[in-house]
Amino acid sequence: MLATFIIGLREGLEAALIVAIIAAFLRNQGEGLWLMWAGVAAALTLSLGVGLGLALIEAALPQRTQEAMEALIGAVAVAFVTGMVTWMARHARAMKGELETQAASALGHGGRWALAGMAFLAVLREGFETSVFLLATFSAAQSGAQAALGALLGIATAVAIGFAIAQGGMRLNLGRFFRWSGVFLILVAAGLVLQALRSAHEAGWLLAGQQRIADLGWLVAPGSVQSALITGVMGIPADPRLIEGLGWFAYLIPVLVITYLPERWTRARRIAIGWRTSMAGALGACSVALALALPVPDIHLPDRVALVAQSDGTKLNGPLILKHDALERGELRLPLSQTAPVLQSHLGVQSQFRALDSHAAVTDAPAQIDLAKLAQLSGGRLPVGISPARNPGPFLARWQRLETVKLWTAQSAILDAHGKASTLLTLSGGGLTTPRSLRLDRAPDGAALTAWAVAPDRVQQAAAALRSLQGAQIEYRFWARKLPLVLIFIAVALLMSALRRRFAPPTFNTAKSA
Repeated sequence: MLATFIIGLREGLEAALIVAIIAAFLRNQGEGLWLMWAGVAAALTLSLGVGLGLALIEAALPQRTQEAMEALIGAVAVAFVTGMVTWMARHARAMKGELETQAASALGHGGRWALAGMAFLAVLREGFETSVFLLATFSAAQSGAQAALGALLGIATAVAIGFAIAQGGMRLNLGRFFRWSGVFLILVAAGLVLQALRSAHEAGWLLAGQQRIADLGWLVAPGSVQSALITGVMGIPADPRLIEGLGWFAYLIPVLVITYLPERWTRARRIAIGWRTSMAGALGACSVALALALPVPDIHLPDRVALVAQSDGTKLNGPLILKHDALERGELRLPLSQTAPVLQSHLGVQSQFRALDSHAAVTDAPAQIDLAKLAQLSGGRLPVGISPARNPGPFLARWQRLETVKLWTAQSAILDAHGKASTLLTLSGGGLTTPRSLRLDRAPDGAALTAWAVAPDRVQQAAAALRSLQGAQIEYRFWARKLPLVLIFIAVALLMSALRRRFAPPTFNTAKSA
């Protein structure tokens, strides 16, 4: 509630002051105010519509998409508040004079319509920023109702202060107010950075740096004053993660330093060029260190695995071997090219799945079979549809061995596999009018065909190793590849800023003489 109150107070006061200054200028010029108030009303209506529209759109989206939208809104809100705070820290004292100068120019060019447009755009800018900032703050707030109440109270207070200033009944040191409220808003924005990073993780965009760095449950117990300040205002959760803590500090410290550097330092060309160049060099060195120092994660799994019977878990002879082009087990060879792999999550590991089939003629099986042998192969009874009266046999027999294998591979190694063999018996003659095909779970000699699988302990070990590897690869790609690029981009931007400052024409401070 406190965070939204300060947001509503500060943003509302800025808009109220702009309107009050324009209104006072119009009264001094003997102009009416109704056009200005119409512009203010239109801006407020449009800003409210933007906020409600964004909230309705977010509520209608799926959960993961909602998290993605919250991350984007949070990033936009942080950009808005950062620009607003840094600008006001430099221009708050001169805001009244600048606005009166602009108003005089607008009145000279377009009269009351130009001033109404000026009021409309000023209030629309503040209203749009407030809508986005409050929407992001509501998403991170512990209580939406209290957050909304705080915002309304802040805006109402801002309107009252602005009215009192406009009537001359109240004096306010704007520079000091905007300066110290800016510190508070920077803290709130740092919390929004943290919440945006968490939303990005929940949306599936940011998977690295999720190691828990602290347990603040004892400090931010729900309903306590500490919870209201630390979680409700500063946005710090009870279980901050590594990337969230780094993001919080990476935003808070530079923005505070840049915003509240002594004015003589910001105006001194040598100092400004020096700190920009130094920061660029430090960021460049950090990016190189990250890219070179972190080892590339790797794992080596054996290319052959032990098999067990699926029925009782007894160990089977003959390992399963994965080669670059085929899967082999004894005399069985299944080309991997016979089916395209399908990406699939198996045992928590992103893997490639294939369903492989083998069809091989059995050459050493009998060419004829009688009813007794057929009943033995079929489990003690004749198959449905074959009758001794109509189909007395013997039958001509053609045998095929079928084997179906389901295979999961990852990092060019076997993660899991299981297979089942069967015999395809095609009968003809012996009273059959048409050939008849039967699928049997026994070999032609009557031996049972065993369904097999990779040994469970080996599957679990491989899955655990691969999950660890995939997590390490995610961390590596972020810390050693993506983050260095971001740091280099910032370093280049700082260097370009230093070069612009180096070759820019000198400026002279005329504020004192004015």
